[in-house]
Parts: sequence; C-alpha cells; structure tokens
Amino acid sequence: MASATPFTVAVPNDRLERLRVKLELTEFPDELDDAGWDYGAPLADVKRLTAYWKDGFDWKHQEADINKLPQFQTQIKVDGYEALRIHFVHQKSESSKAIPLLFVHGWPGSFLEVVKLLPLLAKQDGGKLPAFHVVAPSLPNFGFSDGVKKRGFALKQYAETCHKLMLQLGYDQYVTQGGDWGSHITRVIGLQYPQHCKASHINYVRPAHAPTFTSSPALALQHAVTPYSDYEKAGLARTQWFEKEGCGYNEIQRTKPQTLGYGLADSPVALLAWIYEKLHDWTDHYPWTDDEILTWVSIYWFSTAGPAASTRIYYEVGHATGSDRSAIGEYIPHVKLGLAYYPKDLDIPPKSWGRILGPVVFECQHPDGGHFAAHERPEAMVHDLNEMFGKGGGAYGVIKGEAGYN
Repeated sequence: MASATPFTVAVPNDRLERLRVKLELTEFPDELDDAGWDYGAPLADVKRLTAYWKDGFDWKHQEADINKLPQFQTQIKVDGYEALRIHFVHQKSESSKAIPLLFVHGWPGSFLEVVKLLPLLAKQDGGKLPAFHVVAPSLPNFGFSDGVKKRGFALKQYAETCHKLMLQLGYDQYVTQGGDWGSHITRVIGLQYPQHCKASHINYVRPAHAPTFTSSPALALQHAVTPYSDYEKAGLARTQWFEKEGCGYNEIQRTKPQTLGYGLADSPVALLAWIYEKLHDWTDHYPWTDDEILTWVSIYWFSTAGPAASTRIYYEVGHATGSDRSAIGEYIPHVKLGLAYYPKDLDIPPKSWGRILGPVVFECQHPDGGHFAAHERPEAMVHDLNEMFGKGGGAYGVIKGEAGYN
C-alpha cells in the first residue's frame, strides 16, 4: 500500500509569466448598456479582475498561505483505472478519541472550501466540544490531484477514491461532510461502504421527488396535510429560478465538456468569467474579495489535470447507469444523515422532501448562506457538526471508541 508524503504547491515562474501574457492579450466582448448580471458576469467586473490578476494579484503570497496547510499526496488505485496521485489536506487532532471527518468539495470549489473550518475545529480538543480529524482531498480531475484518462469515472469511482484514502490513513470508520458534488459523492460512499461510513452531513439536499405513499407513507401523509412554511416556499422559488435561469452551465458540461474545455484551457479570462458568475449567483451576498476570487480560479488554472478536466464529472454522472446514480436522491439506510438548508443554495426542498433521503438525525434551516456554506458560513457549519456529533446529538457515538471526547 502506498504511503502519504508531504505536498507543497509550487507553480513554476514560467507558468506565471505565460498566464500574464495571456491576460495581456485578452480580447473582451462588448456588453449591453443595462445588462447587469442578467446576461452573465459583467464586463466591468471581469476587466477589473483581469487587470488585477495580471498586474496586482500575488499568487506566490497565496501559494505560501496554502502551503501552511497540512498537505499530502498519495497513490490510490481505483478498480479499472490506473493509480492516481491524490492530493489532500489532513489536519489531525491531538485527541485520541477524535472523529475522522471526510470533507468532500464540489464544482467550482476545491479543497480550499475546508480552509475556514480547520482553525475552528482545531480549537476543539474533545473537552466541551467534540474533536475531529479532518481529511479534505482534491478530487481526481480537480486541484492538485491527477486527472483521469479513461471515460466512465463517475460517482462510484469518486466514492471509491475517497473511501480508499480514508482506509489508507487508518480510518476504518469515519463520517462525512459534503456540498455540491461532495454531497452526492458522500452519499454514494454511504451506499457502497455502510460498514465504514457511519454518518453524513450534507449541505446540498437534493431528493429525487416529494415523499410518496408507496415509498414513504408516513412522510407522504405529513407532506399532504402540512402547509409549506415561508422558508420552504422561498426555497422552492429559488429552486425554480435555478432550473430556469441558472443551470445552463450544467447542460453544457453534461453534454459537451470537451468543446467547452478549449475555451477554459486556453483563456484564463474565459475560466475566470465562467467561475466568477457562479461565485456571485450561488452565494448569499457574500463579500468576495478579488484575492479570494482569483485564488479560487487560480487553483483551476494551475491544476494538475488542467481547467477543463473538472467539467467531465457532469458528463460521466449524466451518462452513468446503475445504483450509484439513481440512489443519490433516494433513501439510503444504515447511514445517519444530517441535512443543512441554506436559503441561497441551488435546490432548497421542503423538510418533508429531504427526509426521504435516509435516517435523518439532524436538520437545520439556516437563516442565511448559500451554496458554498463551509466558506460563506464556517461557524454555522461547525455548529451543525457539533450539534450532530456532540453529546446529545443524533449521531453522537456513531463510531465506537471515537466519539470525539476525551
């Protein structure tokens, strides 16, 4: 079995210079006078960010900050594929009773989504609050993990990668947290490895349908007689907005990722605009700084597999068959489930819908926040984890001998 080795991000200077040249040569489109955000990322914003990326943004400073994280890499062999080098963050607690927590990011996020959680969880030593060992990989095709060269790498394979990483680190049993693709991947981990994955907390809740009398009679009855709350009505409106106005990117990446990839791989400004639009539209008035935006985008630009590789997950999952895809919106038994709702996420179903996903032991409708909850509202995320896994929580003691308390 491969062993993990320390990892350091080190982008060569010639790549930085090539980026600067490409930014210098950018040709921008025109824009309608009153376009605003309705047509996509505004021209003035993208021009400002491009100029700063070229002449002001200090990647080496951001790189140095990233390298303060406890980063490692190792090889993981996924069935049917060549061994992949997987990059991951691994913050170990000093508590021998700490709960192993696998944190899985999505698109257009990265391992950076865990960064704000780390200092908060590091303060929890297993005294009054539960302690956690945190593992946050760069998924294959993302960040500083290898890309996949063979088609068909879908949720089952991403789940296998993450599970084998946890086993390699000595965590035979663990819990998970995920949003976006991380929500789907961690649910498939629970489906495939219920003896190892003991509980999951997700902040992207996507049931396949409302509860039915065939599959969930009690929930269906509750759904039939209980009016939606104002929060749930607003959530359904947000979901309808996303389906009508916000998911064009999904259709492109699900059907023709290679064609899109030429623009993302060749033009840093195309990549910037493609991601920046989502950072704006998918958050709840989060005050993104230019440094934050460009750091997130730079992770994609300097990624091991290249900026286009990350879009292929949409195609592979969209064209996959089998239980791993169909079950992500259905009931998954044996794995205790926590559900976190944020009003500016992309799908915000009523509580009765979310409860069809599994044995729910925790749920919270947060008053604010959006799709990138761990980055936007890290304190709320940690509070959720403490409520779910702490003493008195629905998943307290789910891992025998590692309940989080000394």
